[in-house]
Amino acid sequence: MVMSEQAGTAQLGRVVVLYGGESAEREVSLKGGRAVLTALQAAGVDALGLDVGAGWIAELEALQAEQVFIVLHGAGGEDGTVQGALECLGLPYTGSGVLASALAMDKLRCKQLWQGIELPTAGFARLHKDSDWSALLADLGGEVMVKPASEGSSLGMAKAGSAEELQAAWAAADAFDSVVIAERWLSGGEYTVAILNGRPLPVIKLETDRVFYDYEAKYLADDTRYLCPCGLSPEDEQAIQALALQAFSSLGCQGWGRVDVMLAAAGEPRLLEVNTVPGMTDHSLVPMAAAAAGLSFTQLLLEILQPATGLAEQSTVLTAHRERG
Repeated sequence: MVMSEQAGTAQLGRVVVLYGGESAEREVSLKGGRAVLTALQAAGVDALGLDVGAGWIAELEALQAEQVFIVLHGAGGEDGTVQGALECLGLPYTGSGVLASALAMDKLRCKQLWQGIELPTAGFARLHKDSDWSALLADLGGEVMVKPASEGSSLGMAKAGSAEELQAAWAAADAFDSVVIAERWLSGGEYTVAILNGRPLPVIKLETDRVFYDYEAKYLADDTRYLCPCGLSPEDEQAIQALALQAFSSLGCQGWGRVDVMLAAAGEPRLLEVNTVPGMTDHSLVPMAAAAAGLSFTQLLLEILQPATGLAEQSTVLTAHRERG
């Protein structure tokens, strides 16, 4: 049930929106964080923004936050680090906890987990400076996608179809992360499933004329196509939504997030990754999926805050109980 804006703002207390940070996704986070802050304030929420840098914990305590809306992406914000600090402070926050955030951020260990529990994901291998590039390429079907293991927004990613390209792609990705993987190239359609408090939102199909859905296609290009309805049959869409929920829960994720899926050549779905703090810019996919489900941007934000609000209320009750004791 969607929380009404009036009821939602009445019980939220002071919300501090964390954005910016120091990762390679800083600019995306700044843009999305400001959009979240503006919408919450327009809805009457006592919301303040904080650009996370050195000394952010003291700044957050000075703002007297009652709960935190995290709009940080990448290392230091989406990997469990900030979540752990907020746990120590006893502050409720949006989204997944420490372990789930760390697992989702680490594409290598996330794929290893999925492989171990037999959830479908493309074949992969970790790359090193002394890798046998030709053998790796052959093992993975001749074409691969190279990815930094713990980076987002497609930063550092590249397609490779020769040993020389693979080595060059590894070197470029290594500049972003010391752990780099190569993943079997998937030639089918790309889809994304937003998850909101235990339910999947309508599936969106992503189409671009670029080699793949890269940073420019995500945030800068005006010719990227977002199809919702996604063009799948109702049965196939439901199957992808069910798979996304499995992937999300397998990592212990909570609240909200987004699961990315691609199809193999024969049409079988393959899990790519889970985003525990998806983008909130005007090009972002979760607000788009929410709109398709009939939710305004503000309603989406209030739903995201629901679990954190519940935790805040529990914390208040426990504190009062301890004080009485």
